[in-house]
Amino acid sequence: MRNTKAFKEAVAQTLAELARKGVTLAPATVADTIEKNISAVSEQLGIQVRSAWRYFDASALADRLAQNARAFEESSTEKDVGHAPMPPVGNPELALVLAGVPDSLAQTGGDLYGVIVNVAVNAWMAGHIHGEDGCTGCDGSRGPAGHDWEARMRTITEMQPDIAKWFDRDVWTAAVNDTGYTVTRR
Repeated sequence: MRNTKAFKEAVAQTLAELARKGVTLAPATVADTIEKNISAVSEQLGIQVRSAWRYFDASALADRLAQNARAFEESSTEKDVGHAPMPPVGNPELALVLAGVPDSLAQTGGDLYGVIVNVAVNAWMAGHIHGEDGCTGCDGSRGPAGHDWEARMRTITEMQPDIAKWFDRDVWTAAVNDTGYTVTRR
């Protein structure tokens, strides 16, 4: 179904309708929704998939998707659901994670998946380290420095005194470009 002209046009039309409504969704999300809807119509009516396209309305689907996205945003902001706790800008550990991206990109030969895994693991470890005081499995795991988070932040700041530069998008982008790789939209 996904390789048909009708499917590709349906995705493009729905994305255009969403853009008019000021809602941004990933094309893959829209494609999955369209595929499920067309398959459901085909099954429920007992017709072929190609005949189910006559029931497709990009504008109506975009309305529903936009309504769902807004409802999710409203419910999430009210309860703070779906929002990860963010460290303050200028946090030494966050700067260390950001600074590691260009190095990881160079080390992996431009493997974006490898870079993302590296960042995710470092971010997870940073969050874990921050909460180690309450982790019974971490007793004695940090060596002589122990679990003193403030001491760790001071150590990182001493190792990388100019952490503020990693919070400047242009500096970070230049560092990524210096590796010989760039991330560009297709």
